[in-house]
Amino acid sequence: MSIFVEQIREALRGRHPILYLQTPEEDRVIEALRALLPECFKGGSLATWDCVQGLAPRTAADDTRSPVGALEAIISSPQQGFYVMKDLSAFMDDPRVVRALRDAYRAFVKTGQTCVVIVSPDLVLPSTLEKELCLVQVDMPAPDELIQKALQVQKQYPRAKLAPELQPELSMALRGLTLQEAEHVMHRAFGREGASAKELLAEVFAEKKVLAKKSGFLEYIAVPFDIARVGGLENVKEWADKRRSLFTQDAVKSGLPVPRGVLMMGVSGCGKSMMAKAIASLWKVPLFRLDMNLVFSGLYGSPEAAFHRALKTIEAVAPAVLWIDEMEAALSRPKDEGSNQSRMFSAFLTWMQEKPPLVFVAATANRIEALPAEVIRKGRFDQVFFCDLPTEEERRSIIAIHLGLNGVDPRSIEIDRILVHTQGWTGAEIEQLIISARIDAVQEKRQVTTDDLKRHAGLIVPLSKTMSEQIKAIRDWAFDRATRASRAKPNY
Repeated sequence: MSIFVEQIREALRGRHPILYLQTPEEDRVIEALRALLPECFKGGSLATWDCVQGLAPRTAADDTRSPVGALEAIISSPQQGFYVMKDLSAFMDDPRVVRALRDAYRAFVKTGQTCVVIVSPDLVLPSTLEKELCLVQVDMPAPDELIQKALQVQKQYPRAKLAPELQPELSMALRGLTLQEAEHVMHRAFGREGASAKELLAEVFAEKKVLAKKSGFLEYIAVPFDIARVGGLENVKEWADKRRSLFTQDAVKSGLPVPRGVLMMGVSGCGKSMMAKAIASLWKVPLFRLDMNLVFSGLYGSPEAAFHRALKTIEAVAPAVLWIDEMEAALSRPKDEGSNQSRMFSAFLTWMQEKPPLVFVAATANRIEALPAEVIRKGRFDQVFFCDLPTEEERRSIIAIHLGLNGVDPRSIEIDRILVHTQGWTGAEIEQLIISARIDAVQEKRQVTTDDLKRHAGLIVPLSKTMSEQIKAIRDWAFDRATRASRAKPNY
């Protein structure tokens, strides 16, 4: 049974005659109310209203398409039960509608025999109605509801199969979709004859990508990222691998400690963003990047409202990894306590403490000193890792990885000679070195050589030289405040 159904029961016990259900799922609400009708209103009925059809079933009133006319007809009707009003939120700025709702409240509050249910995807609540309306937050469909919907659709495709052992994984994948969205995606999946379990799940994740894109400020990162492509950072890799089996619904049900989040700070270009991608791929869950610049842009309403919608959206598509890049740029301690940034900062801290278990936050930061202690304390992030400049052995691994990714056999390159010229380099700088050498080799229609890499190494000035003071400050901060991401000991 959905949580919102029990909330409706409680509201009716409290004799609330007007309920406001914030949800886009009109059909799901109506189905739930029909099931509640015999229990809550013996002999009652359920009627609906929209601005095109008016009240249905029709009443004796001439025209009930206007919201005021519909509410007047409801007040004067002897028929008890639920009256579901679908489009009323669009008229909440009309004082006549507000007055009609207040009249309905007074007419029904004493008897408790009639309930007006406003259904809307948006919360439009005038301050003048705050005391009269009872807000019911409609939760997303539960896994059993989603599987039931999938099985209903599957019956329409005789050749389609949905193996029992796939159902738990499918129900987790469908989480965050409305029943209507789940129905659409199942039709697409089952309509493809011979679709495998992998293709079925891929169709669901494609729908989630669209869901995130609709939000505007969440980007779905679809490209799988093998953790073997990350050179070094062995402590982070081991940490993520140990927790792979804990980021599951079974772990939640068993009361096991589900991973909450990790903060990776350190020198720019040392693999923090790559590890965020790798963790999502390792755990086989979708990765979403939160674009804080778009949140602050004002294109999607006030920044705090947009930020709230982003967090609600990521909760809806769980299980998932939420990647917040360069976290300090958006969530550093604000100077003005009454600013948008201040309110977002407070909202984020609260959300990190209370968020659902299957949303994992992978945050990165270059200037960790800009983040206040409230963000990095235990209980919000499971671990804070410091990503330093790679050691010699890590650079050897990084060079071999990027040579392979660029079609060059690492055995054909004298890597020891390249190590001499890349001391103090970041992984990103090594990657750019190999790409530059490859471009020259492609233009000359030959293979990349050690001399190509040496020549281009002389053209790159690494961050360790241009920003030596900043890097020293980062290292000093992290010395006894963060866990090293690398097993290798630093050579400084």
